[in-house]
Amino acid sequence: MDLSAINPVLLVASLMVAATPILLAAIGELVVEKAGVLNLGVEGMMITGAICGFAIAVETGSPWAGFIGAAAGGAALSLLFVLLTQLALANQVASGLGLTLFGLGFSALLGQSYVGVKPPATPKLEFLGLSDLSVIGPILFHHDLILYFGIVLVAAVWAALKYTRMGLILRAVGENHDAAHALGYKVVRIRILAILFGGACAGLGGAYVSLVRVPQWTEGMTAGIGWIALALVVFASWKPWRVLLGAYLFGGITVLQLNLQAAGVAIPVEYLAMSPYVVTILVLVILSADKSSAPASLGRIFHAAR
Repeated sequence: MDLSAINPVLLVASLMVAATPILLAAIGELVVEKAGVLNLGVEGMMITGAICGFAIAVETGSPWAGFIGAAAGGAALSLLFVLLTQLALANQVASGLGLTLFGLGFSALLGQSYVGVKPPATPKLEFLGLSDLSVIGPILFHHDLILYFGIVLVAAVWAALKYTRMGLILRAVGENHDAAHALGYKVVRIRILAILFGGACAGLGGAYVSLVRVPQWTEGMTAGIGWIALALVVFASWKPWRVLLGAYLFGGITVLQLNLQAAGVAIPVEYLAMSPYVVTILVLVILSADKSSAPASLGRIFHAAR
């Protein structure tokens, strides 16, 4: 065992990269749940975004086209959830689980010809020489645009929910959809837009996995990140800034266990590999008793005729 082989600067920088797909998926799901909808199909939308982004990036030679395509792919798959839950009024839990299973199978079918293919590199931003600073540079100023976009997106969602009329309406729909409908708000339309936004964020997070974090395509490569993102929304008590902190916590656990494996720590590899998911379960168990922060209409079906 050689813990000196772990570079703390690279560890923190890698933590931010590992946290980004979780962060993007979780902030999108937070908006969806704030609108009163529980979409358990995050994993399916992420893996669909991963293959859509990867395929488009490879075919066009542009990672940015890949990210745009991934967001569109995730949003397109979320339309299936819209049809089931907002128009056909199907059960949201069952529909979300079905969406995940469909996404996993569909992505495996689309990705058969892309196994072993290398995608175009995603360029990193250079901040006027700040990336050359000894410690702060590699940690804060030597990343790609999508990583910074995720942080900005958290700030934008927080500001929108707290200070804008749009955010107030969204929260009103999530707290009491019947009252919001009585006031004249288009509950179904608002929820559809929230679901599409969540799907786009999940797709973007999936593409970050296949184009940046692990630049290759492998069947099922999201490996439960979507489920961690769902747990993170609960962990964060439906608050955007806590989503950011939680994403870094889970990302840090993931990176740390990989570094401990490389350092030869005398713990079975299987235990280290499952540690992020064990922490996720423990967090959910601890917080499950406190539902005071959850939107009151979360998971409830809305019917305008009532």
